[in-house]
Amino acid sequence: MAGNQTAGADGPSRLRESYRLCEREVAGHLAPLWGISDALPPEVRPYLHAVSAFASRSDRIADGADGAGDAAERGRRFARWRADTLAELAAGRSEHPLRRALVDTVRRWRLDLTLIEEFLDATRADGARPPAFETRADQRRHLRGVAGTITELWAPLLSAPGPEAAFALSALGEACQLADILEDLPLDLAAGRCYLPREELHRLDLTVADLGPTVADLDSTIADLGRDDRRSALDELVEIQQVQLHGLLAQALPATWLAAPEFRPFLHAMLLGAQLQHDEVVLLRSRVLAEGLTPLSSDGITPHHRARPDPTAAGTPAHVAVIMDGNRRWAEARRLPVEQGHQAGQRAALRLVNAALRLGVRHLSLYAFSTENWDRPPEELTALFDSLADGIARSAEGLHALGVRIRWCGRRDRVDESLASSIALVENLTSNNGTLTLTVCVDYGGREELAAAARALAASAVAGEIRPEAIGPADLARHLYVPDLPDVDLLIRTSGEQRLSNFLPWQLAYAELLFDPTPWPDYDLARLGEAVRAYAARERRFGGAVPAQSRTARPTATPARPAEGCTFPAP
Repeated sequence: MAGNQTAGADGPSRLRESYRLCEREVAGHLAPLWGISDALPPEVRPYLHAVSAFASRSDRIADGADGAGDAAERGRRFARWRADTLAELAAGRSEHPLRRALVDTVRRWRLDLTLIEEFLDATRADGARPPAFETRADQRRHLRGVAGTITELWAPLLSAPGPEAAFALSALGEACQLADILEDLPLDLAAGRCYLPREELHRLDLTVADLGPTVADLDSTIADLGRDDRRSALDELVEIQQVQLHGLLAQALPATWLAAPEFRPFLHAMLLGAQLQHDEVVLLRSRVLAEGLTPLSSDGITPHHRARPDPTAAGTPAHVAVIMDGNRRWAEARRLPVEQGHQAGQRAALRLVNAALRLGVRHLSLYAFSTENWDRPPEELTALFDSLADGIARSAEGLHALGVRIRWCGRRDRVDESLASSIALVENLTSNNGTLTLTVCVDYGGREELAAAARALAASAVAGEIRPEAIGPADLARHLYVPDLPDVDLLIRTSGEQRLSNFLPWQLAYAELLFDPTPWPDYDLARLGEAVRAYAARERRFGGAVPAQSRTARPTATPARPAEGCTFPAP
C-alpha cells in the first residue's frame, strides 16, 4: 500500500510534469517496457514509469549517451547525479524535473533506498571501465546490480510482498538484462566490451579477440583461421549464456503468480518477451555473436522484424498441428491454480508461433478447446477463455505485422459472444497475410465436423444439386469448417498422452505423429526444432513404396534424431 503522499511538497503541476517526463523517457528509451505497461492498472503505471525512467536516465549518463565528453567527464557527471539523487531521497524532495517523480514515488510507496544505492554503484562501475567478469558469479552480480535492483523495487507497486517475490522480480530483471546483452553483442564486441565470463572463454580456448572478427563475417573468419573446432567452441560459449538465461527465467517464473492478480498480465508479457529472446539464442547459437538478437517491437512481445526462416531447417513440414496438453498438470505440479497453467500455456502458444515462423512452417493449427472440454468446472472454463481472449487481444497487432493470418476452426455458436467477435475481427484484420497461417481450433470436434459436412452434402443431394453416387472426398472437404485447411504433415501432442482426441481426423489421414512428454507450458523452439528434425528423418510413404528419387532427395546435411522421450510411431 502507498505511504504518505508528498505531491504538495513540490506543487501538483510540477509533479505531474515530472511524471509526464518519465513517461516520455520510458517511451523513447525503453520501448518494449512502454509497450506492455498498458497492461498495468492506471493508478500504478506512473510510479513504475518513474522508477524505470530514473534507471534509464542513469544508465545513459554513465554511458555518455547524452553527449558527455571523455570517460573522466562522464565519471564526474555520474558522481554528481548519484550524490544529488541520494541527497534528495534523504531530504524527501527534489528540484530536478525527472528525479522529482522518483523521490515522490519512493516516499509514497516506501521503496527500499538500499536498492537504489546498489543500482547506482553497479551502474557507475559499468560506465567507468570495460566489463571484465572473471566468473559467472561476477556476471550475475552485474546483472543483479544494473537491472535486478530496479525490478525488485517494483515489488510494492505490484503488490508482491515477501522475499520470494523480491527474488523472482530480481531474476526477471536480470533475465531481461542478459537478453539485452546478447542483443547488443556485435556492437559491444566491436567496441571492445565483452560481457561474457572470462572463465568460460579460457575453458574453451577462446579470447575476446577471437570474438571480435565475428561481427564482420563469422563463416569467413572460421574458414580463414582453418579451425574446424572454432564453430563448436563458439556455439558452446553461447549455449552457456542460453543456459544461464533459461535458469534466470525459471527463477523469474513465480513472479507471475506472487504478484496481485491485476498485475499478472504485465508480468506475463514481460516474461514472454524474455522467453522469445531466449528462443532466438537457441536457434542462432554462435550466430548471435555476429547478428545479435532481433529486438522486440514496441509491443514488447514480438520481434521487431519479420522472422527469418532458419536456413538449416531442411525438410521442414509445411503444416504442423499441435494438441496443447498439460496446462492443468503443469499448474498442479507447482501447487498453483489452474488459471496459472492456462496463462503459461498462452505464452507457450505465442512462443510456438514465433518458432514456426523461424523454422519456415507455413501452416500451424492449435487445438485450443474441444467440444468435450465443456465438461470442465465453470471456473476453469472462465480462466481458459479469459486467457484465450487476452492472448488474442494482446498479440493480434504484432502477429499481423509479422504476416501471420489467424483463422478459427470450430463451432461459433456456443462460446462467449465477445470472444467470438474478437476472433472474427482478427480474422478480418489478418485475412490477406501469407507468411504463416495460424488456425486456432476452438469448440472443435472432428466427428461433429464430419457429421455437419455429411448433413450439408445430404441436403445438397435432396435438393438435386449433387448426385449421391458422384460424391467424392473433395465434395466433403468443401463442407468442413475450414475447407482450404491443408493436410497435416506433422502432429505433435505434448504432456505424454498418446491419442488424437478427435482432432482434425480428415486432415490427419497421412500425418506423422509425435508424442512429447513435455507439458505444454514448457514447450519451446528447442522442442519444435527437435520435432522438425525427427520429421525430416522419416520417409513418408502415403500408403505406397518410397520412390528412389524421394530417398535420394531426403535432406542429409543435419543428422536428425527424435526429441528425447518422444514417441515417433512407424507408418
